[in-house]
Amino acid sequence: MRRLLALVLVAAGSAGCGLGAGEAMDSGGVSVQVTRNFGAQGLGAYQEGKVRPNETVMRMLQRRFDVQTRYGGGFVNEIDGLGGGRRSGRPVDWFFYVNGIEAAEGAASRRIQPGDQIWWDHHDWGAAMRIPAIVGSFPEPFKSGSGGKRFPVRIDCVPDSRRACEEVRTRLELAGVKVGGATTLGQAVGPDVLRLVVGRWADVRVDDTVRRIERGPAVSGVFARFDAKGTRLDLLEPRGGVLRTLRAGAGLVAATSFEEQQPTWVITGTDEVGVAAAAAALDEDGLRDHFALAVENGQGMPLPPPAVTP
Repeated sequence: MRRLLALVLVAAGSAGCGLGAGEAMDSGGVSVQVTRNFGAQGLGAYQEGKVRPNETVMRMLQRRFDVQTRYGGGFVNEIDGLGGGRRSGRPVDWFFYVNGIEAAEGAASRRIQPGDQIWWDHHDWGAAMRIPAIVGSFPEPFKSGSGGKRFPVRIDCVPDSRRACEEVRTRLELAGVKVGGATTLGQAVGPDVLRLVVGRWADVRVDDTVRRIERGPAVSGVFARFDAKGTRLDLLEPRGGVLRTLRAGAGLVAATSFEEQQPTWVITGTDEVGVAAAAAALDEDGLRDHFALAVENGQGMPLPPPAVTP
């Protein structure tokens, strides 16, 4: 299993991390939340106003939860008795995200930076071995970045969706995010920029990163899939099957990534009504605890839908 091999290799480099105490830093805090089934069920959360020097994600978790580790102590096997393995014949495990970005290393080796939002979730990974980015930590990663580094924030806008692009900019700025100038979709993408792509699916799918969503969660990590014409949005359950199909007026807020790029957020829809609805959903309260969000008739629907999670 490729994922298991990758975990073992990373763990080998992080097994020596200790749990020594340190003095608290003067600025910035951190939040930790633990959920299951793609954020559908909360299991616990807490905040600390200050971050200790050399603090790690593992130490923060162990401070409030009963944690069983594996692979030399670098990775989490159980939190409060809930472990990885198989449930109802499906593979499940713990995954963590920092500022909405899936961690590339073990919890014992990931250092915490002031302002980090840490999210642990226990879920079925049979349909998606990787979910590179999620939207439920908004306004992160746009506000604090990743690994203590802030990145320029860019809105790539389809010309016909200027009003929705302005809505996205306004909501980012209200959340305390500094936004660069909007650009037309198709500009070069480097590894050190956070993008929000805004427009109808039929228009934004020309972008290589965005178009990965058409290939399903195994490729994009997003439990939704547009058809190439952009007139149909399929909502997918955790096993990857189609649960429901939306058409006119449907919107989507999702995040994915490609190769070494920072996450790309996609604010899109089947038509301009759907794009406007997705832009209006760019809100901390509305996105909280969701991996992605579909919108129909002004109502947000978390993805994958919680009603069908194991």
